[in-house]
Amino acid sequence: MYQRILVANRGEIALRIFRACRELGIESVAIFSEADRGAQYLELADEAYCVGPAKPADSYLRIANVISAAEVGNVQAIHPGYGFLAENAHFNEVCRSCKIDFIGPKPEAMARLGDKNVAREMAKKAKVPIVPGSDGLVETVDEALRFAHEVGFPVLIKAVAGGGGKGMRVAANDLVLKTAFQQARAEAEAAFGNGDVYLEKYIEQPRHVEVQVLADNHGNVIHLWERDCSVQRRHQKLIEESPSTNINQKTRDAMCEAAKRMIQQAEYSNAATVEFIVDKDGKFYFIEVNARIQVEHPVTEMVTGIDLIKQQILISSGEKLTIRQKDVKQSGASIECRINAENPAKNFQPSPGKIERLVTPGGFGVRFDSHVHSGYVVPPYYDSMIGKLIVHQPTRAGAISTMLRALSELRVDGIHTTTPLHQEILSHSAFVEGGIDTTFVERNLTND
Repeated sequence: MYQRILVANRGEIALRIFRACRELGIESVAIFSEADRGAQYLELADEAYCVGPAKPADSYLRIANVISAAEVGNVQAIHPGYGFLAENAHFNEVCRSCKIDFIGPKPEAMARLGDKNVAREMAKKAKVPIVPGSDGLVETVDEALRFAHEVGFPVLIKAVAGGGGKGMRVAANDLVLKTAFQQARAEAEAAFGNGDVYLEKYIEQPRHVEVQVLADNHGNVIHLWERDCSVQRRHQKLIEESPSTNINQKTRDAMCEAAKRMIQQAEYSNAATVEFIVDKDGKFYFIEVNARIQVEHPVTEMVTGIDLIKQQILISSGEKLTIRQKDVKQSGASIECRINAENPAKNFQPSPGKIERLVTPGGFGVRFDSHVHSGYVVPPYYDSMIGKLIVHQPTRAGAISTMLRALSELRVDGIHTTTPLHQEILSHSAFVEGGIDTTFVERNLTND
């Protein structure tokens, strides 16, 4: 078992990892930028080192600085959390070359899965259903038009690198495709340094369902059932829940087994999320693998009772999974709302600034994962998420009721948050009835 771990991240996920380390008897080393200097959550780490100025490129993304902090901190491993360097195969390789364990997959597996085109080929070999797509990269508009005419509009243009909706465009006709193709390439190049794209048939009004998987270094792979992440805005998830509504047990079982085959095909170890879309007929198709812990991992923790961060650490340290597939049960229903410092009434304009007063909800089945507090100043340099509100109840109806109650108790004075939007979504009849898909927000709400 490790004695010291460096957490190469900030905010709520860093705090989440500090806590897991403390419970496992492991010392934690934090890093911070000048913008995060003095943040209270850093006090829960055993040591903390500044890695640079406020901008991520000069601090949290500066590999040399992170490795220097790890070496000075005398750690055996680095936990990357999510975002920043979490899916950077080069950083993963640098850790290995410095004889520091990367708490995640091997760099080779990460690189393979990080290339969506390669991942699709692996899915084919693993007999995992995929959306009809281009045969490799699409390099010209003419190639894109030929593919679209073969499979029929609409089509989806996707960057092979990165995620978060960047480098993605939907095209419904020739004219839109010509413009969207260039836009997607340019956006992908700017965001990931790689402008390569491929095309897929666009599945209209799909559900976005993902399967949580754990795999150790001894060939053992288990799934921890699924999460539904269909409530999104511009490909950014807003609300996640488990189990998914309107998916029968046969489909659920088949999807989870497909996720395991995908992970085995990739020779992957540690935590991963295999993402699928599900069409109106209940057919599911592979999208991608996220080679890291997900923002929404607490939803799975609540319905399974399994601490995913601890499992990541134990697997990375070489231990075998002690959880058998037959022991993993879905108990009750869990919902997570991402609380972002944004103003939904003004096209989700970022709302950094000082939190004058924070009142967090509590009660049976309520969990609030956050690093902020009264007096905390939300910096403008990073992701706008300031916390995750998670509830767990025996039924989905009970979870919705508890979430609405918890949202009404949450007070974040001094800045705008997405709380009103979540209240609107959870009160909507279509959400209550489970009739959601990835276009739910655009079709039913007027805040965008």
